Amino acid sequence: MSGLSKTERAGCSNILQLMSKDHLLSLNDTVTNKMIVVETLSEASETILCFTKTAEEFLKRKKVHRDLIFKYLVEEGVAMPPNSEKHQLVKRTLELWSSGKAVGDESLPGPSDETRQRPTTETVNTEVKVEVGFDPLLLGQQFCKWFFQLLNSHNPLLGQPPQDWGPQHFWPDVKLRLLVKAGSEHMEDFLGAELVSLRLLALIKEEHLLLSPNLQPHGLRTLASPHDVVLVAVAGTIHRDKACLGIFEKIFGLIRSPLDNNRWKIKFINLKIRGKDALGGTDAAAPSLSYSSTELQFLCSR
Repeated sequence: MSGLSKTERAGCSNILQLMSKDHLLSLNDTVTNKMIVVETLSEASETILCFTKTAEEFLKRKKVHRDLIFKYLVEEGVAMPPNSEKHQLVKRTLELWSSGKAVGDESLPGPSDETRQRPTTETVNTEVKVEVGFDPLLLGQQFCKWFFQLLNSHNPLLGQPPQDWGPQHFWPDVKLRLLVKAGSEHMEDFLGAELVSLRLLALIKEEHLLLSPNLQPHGLRTLASPHDVVLVAVAGTIHRDKACLGIFEKIFGLIRSPLDNNRWKIKFINLKIRGKDALGGTDAAAPSLSYSSTELQFLCSR
């Protein structure tokens, strides 16, 4: 009965998981005209998907609130202005699904369809997988989806269960440089996995910030050095509740840990935050990286 493609079905399923129990059961009654009684939330989700004819029909239903679609797009790494209307979010979601670039219904972070088809893999932190002799861009995309979903899950305003954040994802001597331009300018440096982990967590858990990366070509770049360092540079928007506060640029240095199942761990982070008053006309909806190729190559080789 369902006319959804595999990608659309996976996306709708992920949105249903963001729904409250009452809204999910109410939507089940709506789509089945109360003809099918379900006993569990998983049954309700499956029934809704089976009775959904098109993805657009699903997204336009009243119970599929605007905020749910916005949260879904954030988790997919799609930057949208926080004041976007529902019809704009619906259009962008349909474009994402038709492009085939959505993550799918696997637990995030996980390997993409392209990655799963490759026989030989190694791990990024505890989850993301890429091919040996990997494509750095693919690694960067999957790493960013994994990292920002993990960190953002600790924002209490999202109402999501917090995921396994902690110093285990960093090298013991990891360095964080935080540059903030909002009215005045100040810079902080942190050294060590525990301090770096806690400082990044405080941005989300205590300051209630939401970091939405722009994974389009102008917002994401990657470089690999001969010394097994992979640099991932990403730009994105910063939100608190429904307000866009500014943009960020974040550069990660990743190195595999041979003593920890060859997992990728974070060696250094440069985080630049600019508030709206410091943007000078820069488009906050889809920010671009401002670092030159020379600057990125220097960071990658240091």
